[in-house]
Amino acid sequence: MKLSHKLCRSIAVLGFSLALPLSARADINVGVILSLTGPGASLGLPEQNAVKLWPASIAGEKLNVTMLNDSTDVSNASKAASKLVAENNVDIIIGSSLTPPSLTITEVAAQAKTPVISLGGGSAIVEPQEGHRKWAFKVSAPEKYAVKLILEHMRKNKIATVGLISITTAYGEGYVKAFEQMAPSYNIKTTGIERYNQTDQSVIAQVTKLALPKPDAVFIISAGTPGALPQIELKKRGYKGLIYQTQGVANNDFLRVGGKDVEGAYIALSPLMVASQLDESNPIRKPAMAFNKLFEEHNGAGSASIFAASAWDAMLILEHAVPQALKTAKPGTVEFRTALRDAIENSRDVVTSTAVYNFSDKDHNGVDERSQVMARIENGKWVYVK
Repeated sequence: MKLSHKLCRSIAVLGFSLALPLSARADINVGVILSLTGPGASLGLPEQNAVKLWPASIAGEKLNVTMLNDSTDVSNASKAASKLVAENNVDIIIGSSLTPPSLTITEVAAQAKTPVISLGGGSAIVEPQEGHRKWAFKVSAPEKYAVKLILEHMRKNKIATVGLISITTAYGEGYVKAFEQMAPSYNIKTTGIERYNQTDQSVIAQVTKLALPKPDAVFIISAGTPGALPQIELKKRGYKGLIYQTQGVANNDFLRVGGKDVEGAYIALSPLMVASQLDESNPIRKPAMAFNKLFEEHNGAGSASIFAASAWDAMLILEHAVPQALKTAKPGTVEFRTALRDAIENSRDVVTSTAVYNFSDKDHNGVDERSQVMARIENGKWVYVK
């Protein structure tokens, strides 16, 4: 696959085309918007590397892929989406890496009747299923499955009180809301909720307040390397309770930044991260191991992550839907974009490296409880907790 680079003046851009002429009428134009710089870069960069492994064609139709960098900025994401629909006439947009830019992208894309598969984690991207969200899909598991696993683990370990600290984004708020709704049924009390920005360099004030009631456990809700900050501060203060994280931090950069301070943390994450440790009967085990092998052959041992896999799985979902959409219309038309949206919505039993997808008109996430497992950080590695 030959990549050609181009610069877009309006925003920070990494553009590339999969060696395919835009003039070919049947080519499928795919726009990809990722956070390649800024706080979301630890998610966006592995996603970019996964996109580079996409096939050159789907269902016999060549792919044109144009990738743009939103720099983890909502305004840039909006500009990128506008460019892709107006100038590149894309048939679908994949992205962004995080929830806030994904929400903006979906609003822009829906106006042009262009479907979006987001790699962001927040359920707000696809819920409620009305208005512009009818054109949005997402690959990452919803908060409720991770929160359920965490609460079950807390109850098993006789946790009665929990302090929460969350980033101030839709991703963070989604987890906070889910936890507050579900915790009472497990007889678990929230002692306090603190918040911080992804760009903050210190959380001393928040952690001081959070630790004051001496909760049995702390639940950190963040994405990328900023998720290490509260845990490092808790360790500095000698906190001895259990610490939980979300899969938003499940990459090597988080382990590198957190070092020994994140050891022992529990995390609800994608089965991909512990694929080889799963039972043979798990349907996700084989595709997850296959992706890990492919990705690491091109990017080095230990480089595979949930974020890279999300970009790969978006392609697998697209690969499943395109043949059906082609029965209705040719790429490059509103009829094809509509047919593609409908084909994704009607996709069933799509087994990928992170989940089994069953979309519907009421569920544009499409995953079930198999999309999350519990793991623990031990010696800088993710260890499956059965």
